[in-house]
Amino acid sequence: MITYSKWLVKNGYQSTAKDLVWPVIQNDLAYTAQYWNQTGFDLWEEVNGSSFFTIAASHRALVEGSNLAKTLGTSCSSCDAIAPQVLCFQQRFWNSQYAVANINVNNGRSGKDTNVFISTNEGFDPSLGCDATTFQPCSDRALSNHKVVVDSFRSIYGINSGIGKGQGVAVGRYSEDTYYNGNPWYLHTLAAAEQLYNALYVWKSQGSIVVTSTSLPFFQDLSSSVSTGTYSSDTQTYKTLYDATFAYADSFVNNVAKYVGANGALSEQYDRNNGSPLSARDLTWSYAAVLSAAARRAGVVPLGWADSNSAATLVPGNCYATSVVGAYTAAPTGSFPANQTPGNGSPVPTTTPTSAATTPAPTTTGCAPATSVAVAFSERKVTSFGQTVKITGNNPAIGNWDTSKAVALSASQYTSSNPVWSVSITFAAGLDLQYKYIVVNTDGSVVWEANPNHAYTVPKGCSTQTTKNDTWQ
Repeated sequence: MITYSKWLVKNGYQSTAKDLVWPVIQNDLAYTAQYWNQTGFDLWEEVNGSSFFTIAASHRALVEGSNLAKTLGTSCSSCDAIAPQVLCFQQRFWNSQYAVANINVNNGRSGKDTNVFISTNEGFDPSLGCDATTFQPCSDRALSNHKVVVDSFRSIYGINSGIGKGQGVAVGRYSEDTYYNGNPWYLHTLAAAEQLYNALYVWKSQGSIVVTSTSLPFFQDLSSSVSTGTYSSDTQTYKTLYDATFAYADSFVNNVAKYVGANGALSEQYDRNNGSPLSARDLTWSYAAVLSAAARRAGVVPLGWADSNSAATLVPGNCYATSVVGAYTAAPTGSFPANQTPGNGSPVPTTTPTSAATTPAPTTTGCAPATSVAVAFSERKVTSFGQTVKITGNNPAIGNWDTSKAVALSASQYTSSNPVWSVSITFAAGLDLQYKYIVVNTDGSVVWEANPNHAYTVPKGCSTQTTKNDTWQ
C-alpha cells in the first residue's frame, strides 16, 4: 500500500493517497509499533517465536511509512521512535556465520532457512550499498549466510549429488523440512540467484567489491586464492569475482530450468531425488520468483525505501523492548478516482531500470550518478564496558553538534586487538561535513575528541557507498 501511495503521489493523486490510503496504512504502522516485540509465527506459519523475516519487514515498514508520512505533509512519531529499536533487535539474529531464522524458540532446528534470502531480497535498497545492519544482499553477513544456507542443502538432496561448491544447487526451505518429504522449491532456488544478481548490481554501481573475514568463505568458493581487501573495478580480482558470481547466480536459474515442468509449468516443489514437480501446481509465487530474478539479472532493481532517513541503518547504542500504544481509526469511505492514469499518460514501471534494457555483460562499468551515499564510519577507540562511542557534527543526520542527538556507533565487530566502532549514515553526495566522535559514559557524561574537527566531503560519482576510517584523537 505504501508503494501504491508513492505511485499516487508521483502521478498527481496526492489527496487520494493522504485521505483514503494513508489512514489504512497508519493503522497498520500503529499495530506494528505496538506489537513488533511480541512473538508470532514465521513466514512458513510453522514456528511461533521471533522471526528474522518479520522483524526485517517491520523495520522497513516503519522507516518507509515515516518517509511517506513526511511526503504527505504529516508524521508518524511511533515509526520514528520504534524503527531503531526494531533494527537493534534484528542484530540479535546474527550468530557470526548466518542469520538464525527464528529465535526465542526451542524446535531443534539449526535456523538455516531460505526465508532469510527472501527477506534480504525484499529489503534490498540499492542506495544502502552493502550495509550489513539491514542485511543488504552484498553485505558480508548476507553473503556468508548465502553460503551457509546453500551448503546445508548440498548433501541432502539426491539431485545435488556431484555438484561442487561455487555451483548452484537445488534449494529448499530448511534442511529439517518434512513437508511433502522436504524437497527443493523453485522459488527458493531462484531467491538464491536473485540475491547474487542484487549484489552484482551494487558492486557495479559502486565500482568495487569488499571482501571481509566474514564474507571470505563465500568468495573462496568462487576463487580459492582471494583474500580480504577492497578490489576496485579496474583490478583483475574484481573481474574474477564479478564474473564468477554472475556465473554462480546463473547456475541456480539453470537448475530450475533443468527441472521445470511440462510446457514451462512451475509447481511449488520438485522432487529431491529425481526433480519431478511436486505439491501445489502452477504456484503463483514460483512464477513471480522467475520474473523478479530475471529483472534483477537485467539490471532492473526496486525503488528504494530508505531515502535519507537515518533510521534505515541507525542501530542505537542500547536496545529496549519498548512499544507505542497505537491509536486506530475506521477506514475512510470516500471514493477513489474513476480512472487512475499515470501523469505522462503511459504506464509507470514499479522498478528503476538501468541505462540499458538488455542483460548487462559482466564487468561493465556504466552507471548513474548517486544522489546519496551511505558513508560507513569506522572509529578506532579503546573503551570500557558500558561506554558508547557516538558521532556528531554539522549536519542534522549526525545531530548538528547536539550530543543528545549524536548517532551511536556499533561495537559488534569490536575486539581487544581491533577496537573498532562503526556505523553507516546516508548523506547527500557532495556534502561537506565537519564532525567529531564522543564517548558517552554510563553516567551520561561526555568526553570529546581533541581538536581539530574531522573534515570530509561525501564523494560524488557512481558509488552509493563509501568508507571513512578514523582513529580517536
